[in-house]
Amino acid sequence: MQTLLLLALAGLGAQLVDGSLGMAHGVISTVLLLALGTSPAAASAVVHFAQIGTGLVSGASHARFGNVDWKVVARIGVPGAVGAFVGATVLSGMSTALAAPVTAVILLVLGCFVTWHFTVRGVSRDRLGRPLGKRFLVPVGLVAGFLGATGGGGWGLIGTPALLAGGRLEPRKVVGSVDASKALVAVAASLGFLFSLGSHGVDWSWVLAFLAGGVVIAPVAAWLARFVAPRVLGSTVGGLIVLLNARTLLADGRLGLPGTAVASVYAVLCALWAAALAYSVRAHRKERQARTEPAAERQPVTA
Repeated sequence: MQTLLLLALAGLGAQLVDGSLGMAHGVISTVLLLALGTSPAAASAVVHFAQIGTGLVSGASHARFGNVDWKVVARIGVPGAVGAFVGATVLSGMSTALAAPVTAVILLVLGCFVTWHFTVRGVSRDRLGRPLGKRFLVPVGLVAGFLGATGGGGWGLIGTPALLAGGRLEPRKVVGSVDASKALVAVAASLGFLFSLGSHGVDWSWVLAFLAGGVVIAPVAAWLARFVAPRVLGSTVGGLIVLLNARTLLADGRLGLPGTAVASVYAVLCALWAAALAYSVRAHRKERQARTEPAAERQPVTA
């Protein structure tokens, strides 16, 4: 019972981050499941089964607040589903001994990418309103869907930064569109796991626990998407993903690292994360000040 409660709270927290930032639900959930001793394929399957429900509720909530561009959903969701099905099939065929470090490496790389992107580049706003074409969205969908299934998370970690970097959609619509397409990707990944693994290793009570926590908070997260600071949250979530998966790799006995070396590497990563977060906070304040000053100058002066 304690495990189910923990999973429900994890699902709630993961969906709160994902629904407001457009990423990290799968990664946060998968890391927890791997820590509980679940195999990478079973962990990814549990997460994707739960995301069918949370994705539907989150997408509907985002649509209610006007956060969804349905053309983008269609153009990124269909190739994302194809990539997810292939990724689930590939992961199901890997041995557990190989899949665990491979999954950790994928998640670590994604975490580094997210941290770097949001810390250094921030969120572009200079091309808002320009259309996003299939030549851009289809490859993004394929790669994000594939990595999302093989890594247990990655749909939002690839899709959201890619769309934000394009600068053609408002951040809230990027988050809403990526979240709205997640249900389609989750269905495809789940089918891939069912065809390859059957229901072996999938604990349906865990699926329901994740689902319950995510569904409860999804409407709140969609509402928060209009107010959050993507740059700060991106650096926060990216750094957390790096630390969690670096710890998994450093604890792998095959690396043969002494305890002092592991502690030193982990301390350096923590320091870098703190520096990145501080930089993002300062950059966000400067950006907010730069946007508010012109608006204040346009206000009429009354005697």
